[in-house]
Amino acid sequence: MLPAAPDYRSGSLASVLPAVARSLGSSRYATVPGLGLGPADRAVVVLVDGLGYEQLVRRSGHAPFLRANLDSTLRLDSGFPSTTATSMGSFGTGTPPGQHGLVGYEVLDPERDLVFNELSWENGPDPFRWQPTSTVFQEVLLDGVEVTRVGPGFFDGSGLTNAALRGGRFRAASSMADRVSAAVDAVKASPHALVYLYWGELDKVGHVHGPASWEWVDELESVDRHLSSLATRVPAGTAIHVTADHGMVDVPFAHRVDLAGEPDLLTGVRHVAGEPRAAQLYLSPGTTPAEVVQRWQDRLADRAWLGTRDEMVDAGWFGAVRPEVRDRIGDVLAIMLDDGAVVDTARMRPELLRLRGLHGSVTDEERGIPFVTVAARTV
Repeated sequence: MLPAAPDYRSGSLASVLPAVARSLGSSRYATVPGLGLGPADRAVVVLVDGLGYEQLVRRSGHAPFLRANLDSTLRLDSGFPSTTATSMGSFGTGTPPGQHGLVGYEVLDPERDLVFNELSWENGPDPFRWQPTSTVFQEVLLDGVEVTRVGPGFFDGSGLTNAALRGGRFRAASSMADRVSAAVDAVKASPHALVYLYWGELDKVGHVHGPASWEWVDELESVDRHLSSLATRVPAGTAIHVTADHGMVDVPFAHRVDLAGEPDLLTGVRHVAGEPRAAQLYLSPGTTPAEVVQRWQDRLADRAWLGTRDEMVDAGWFGAVRPEVRDRIGDVLAIMLDDGAVVDTARMRPELLRLRGLHGSVTDEERGIPFVTVAARTV
């Protein structure tokens, strides 16, 4: 059985930027849930890729700055699937996946019958057409809030950035120390500012070594030190908010089902996309979802939940779904409930097959994300 679907109205990553915009006095977000935020002149929103709530609580002894704010930290839901591309869409637009349309790591472009990667955007469609909704950054600019986005230079103008995070100016900075300095400079430059700061290092370490590794803990300590530095350097009237796009689970290699050796599972399946922990299957003409669901369920048993697009949409896993987004979602979804995954050694790159930490599914470890707020300084 699947757990309850995300509450996209007030308890998910999609709530973060609208609530921050409201705290900055944006008239466009005056009626959204405020997540308990007080008013601020300026705000820095830090998204730490891969910082799951469960992992943070478990390892909070290694993160004194975050631990000091843990009692007031909210546990939000990343949404589904719990993957970066989808989460960035929810974060940037303040809407659920069924509205912004970034519904997976790999998804089908129905117009071209082509699967593309929404993270790299290689061979992807026009990002402005694929995701036409205004972002929160674009909206608050109209209220006179100065918006600056800080991250690695290759993000500037990328397909995912243009689809999910457009608006304001972009400041490229490589190291975490440089990103903190760029964020501080940006927030000092305007009396009414929203600065977005992205950190991806923790996610990379978690994928390679696993979220329970000492390497992950070392990286968390580094993140915590830089967050503490940021908090001491921003001017008065600046609130700092820290959140994440998803958590992560450790997936032993012995617990992975390889489609390259399971030809029966591919019978009637035109495309396999999604994530190793939340596969989305697009079926061949004449194949019914029920027969694929039964075949996959027999193979995976209680390790996974198998269901149809209609079931997932009706249960609210994608929020309200625009008509043009519906066919981007797989006809059948295979959602892992244990510490397993579905991979394909005939199709996936070796470096992806070697990753230990994975995400995308519906477990607490993957969906739970923190929302940490450091109240605006008065002096």
